Amino acid sequence: MSDDKLTLKGERIAKVMARAGVCSRREAERMIADGRVSVDGQVIDSPALNVVATNIITVDGKALPDKQPPRLWRYHKARGIITSHNDPEGRPTVFEQLPKGTPRVISIGRLDFNTEGLLLLTNDGELARYLEKPDNAMIRRYRVRVHGRVDENELAALKEGPVIDGVQYGPVEAMLDIQKGANAWINISIREGKNREVRKIMESLGLDVSRLIRTDYGPVQLGKLPRGEMEEIPRKALSEWFAGKVPGIGKSGGDKKEGFAQAKPKPAFKGPRKDPQKDQNDKKTKGHSKGPNKGKKPNADRRR
Repeated sequence: MSDDKLTLKGERIAKVMARAGVCSRREAERMIADGRVSVDGQVIDSPALNVVATNIITVDGKALPDKQPPRLWRYHKARGIITSHNDPEGRPTVFEQLPKGTPRVISIGRLDFNTEGLLLLTNDGELARYLEKPDNAMIRRYRVRVHGRVDENELAALKEGPVIDGVQYGPVEAMLDIQKGANAWINISIREGKNREVRKIMESLGLDVSRLIRTDYGPVQLGKLPRGEMEEIPRKALSEWFAGKVPGIGKSGGDKKEGFAQAKPKPAFKGPRKDPQKDQNDKKTKGHSKGPNKGKKPNADRRR
């Protein structure tokens, strides 16, 4: 490997691997430590390495894929599925359930085996890192069903940030939705996403969690997405949310040409050019008797 290729120029190799959608930066560092990554034919053992476009990077003997534009999907995870590419215990995994033809994706955070709801997936390690990074304080919202009598004063006290088993948690917003007999539903918002955070908080209050559903992660909502379904977030939305914050995501402008679905319905065109047929159909639908096509026969353009 020539010394002129590995300089202070370029980018850290873990970052390059993450941007190629191979894995997250953290996973890239583990792969490097395990001797699975080569640069220009030489196995490397440290992520403290900058590479440039002319370097040939391979992972497990396969060339690093070409960088693809960052993409983001929302997925409705069911209970009884593990967020992993493979499980030693043989349990079903999220990635086995994804629709055929889905590109290689990584999960943004995890939902444990019995937690359901919104799981974000991406082909871009840098986007995953941005959304997971505690400093960016992405709000995660949950609906929690618990067994036990809820003390609303105890829920209000969680705003100060609970300490559980010596671990300091960030502020938690929790509000009782409904108490029915010995069971209750609580709405919870957190910003850190520590391992099993919501369950541990509820257990610290003497409440047993019987169901846990994530409904929001940052700007993305589960909405009415059916269980087990996956839906891509429009690129226009990514631009609005992350332009200038995540490498590879710029301001929107080319989205219409690229054919991506828009986050909101497109407004009616108000420029100088008009479509007579569209105006005629609008007139029929809305029951207007006035308009630029008044007096013209319906479907006149079709008979031309």
